[in-house]
Amino acid sequence: MKRFLKAQAMRVIALSFVAVVMAVGFASCAKKAPPVKTVTLNLTSWRTEDIERMNRVNALFTASHPNIIINFQPVNDTEYDANMRAGLETDTGADIVWLRSYDTGRTAYDGGWLYDLTKVIPDLDKFSPAAVKAWTAADGVTYGVPSVGVTHGVYYQKAIFEKYGLKEPATWDEFLAVCETLKKGGENVFAQGALDDWTLYEVVFSGLGANFYGGEAARQDLMAGKAKLTDPNFVAAFKAVDSLQKYLPKGYEGLDYVSMQQMFGSGQAAMFMGGSWEIGVFEDLGSDSSKIGWFAPPVAKAGDKLQYCFHVDAGVGLNKKSKNLDAAIEYIKWVAGAEYAQAIMNELPGFFLYNPVKVTLSNPLAQKMFDAAATADNTVRTVWEKLSAQSPSGNSLMGVALPGMMVDKYTPEQAAAYVQDQLASWYPPFKK
Repeated sequence: MKRFLKAQAMRVIALSFVAVVMAVGFASCAKKAPPVKTVTLNLTSWRTEDIERMNRVNALFTASHPNIIINFQPVNDTEYDANMRAGLETDTGADIVWLRSYDTGRTAYDGGWLYDLTKVIPDLDKFSPAAVKAWTAADGVTYGVPSVGVTHGVYYQKAIFEKYGLKEPATWDEFLAVCETLKKGGENVFAQGALDDWTLYEVVFSGLGANFYGGEAARQDLMAGKAKLTDPNFVAAFKAVDSLQKYLPKGYEGLDYVSMQQMFGSGQAAMFMGGSWEIGVFEDLGSDSSKIGWFAPPVAKAGDKLQYCFHVDAGVGLNKKSKNLDAAIEYIKWVAGAEYAQAIMNELPGFFLYNPVKVTLSNPLAQKMFDAAATADNTVRTVWEKLSAQSPSGNSLMGVALPGMMVDKYTPEQAAAYVQDQLASWYPPFKK
């Protein structure tokens, strides 16, 4: 009996020893297990006004990827392209970069700085081919997620229109009649200026002028060298823009872009020729979106089909030298998906995603802008593709010609000739 009890005691001691050894071993392993590494991806764009909204969007990504933090660091629009390229060249650039469409964004790929996303983007073959083209190089490499499209049209203050019994104009003559009524009533007709040159080209000329020069068909002829900016249809677009000069506010020559937005957003002007992306800007300025209306660019004459500038605006690229490449690829895949698309279109109404997924537009103004594209001939900004591939670029030339025209330095014919002659210095189809 004593031997039995002694044997039992020895077994208990042995088992206890094994348990202690195992516990110590597990504890040792636990201490040696490396912690989950948290990485920060720097993201840059030209949208400094979107910091809070983009942070809310990116918080959704971090919620499902808790070890990846997105640090959104936008740069002023006019400084963005040079800043982005300088960062990529010196290996100090952001991990994720927003890219403008066509040649302007393609310079970053041609410089060898962007990652090949052709096999990274989920369902790339289901994206709009026109959108994919805007961020695909001649060698077939897609270097940016086709992300954002924007439209151009005219915002108006409903209360001011109601005061004068005005309706949304459909034709140019109706548009000018609205302008005349507002001017005679002592209103600031437009919150528009000539200081930030890109607004006159990208928004006013490309948006409203397309109905005069003939939209996408004319743009294709221009790129092919079958048409010139000095042709009657393009000159007609310059003339149409010039005819609005007398409806601009006092001191418009020195009115910058932010001041324009603030002027309209605060109700100090009846109309604003702007982009779809500005819905959120006006909301942030405290404007009640239910009090703001919008209409598509008026057609030249009754019966014309709307030529609608639905511009391929922003792609999302990946810095090839990112120190957190795997994490960055995860973000790129997310950007191409449904959660990102829905979040962007809710947070940034008027930004229309190309992601091949079903989303719901919650903002009525954005829905109206999007619906206009369904029955229109859609195009992009006039000289954005090919004609801005070299210097002097069509974009920069239009940024000289149009402000010059609006302060009477040039006639419409002279403004058109200035751009055409400068492009002919390098664009092969225009060379004599």
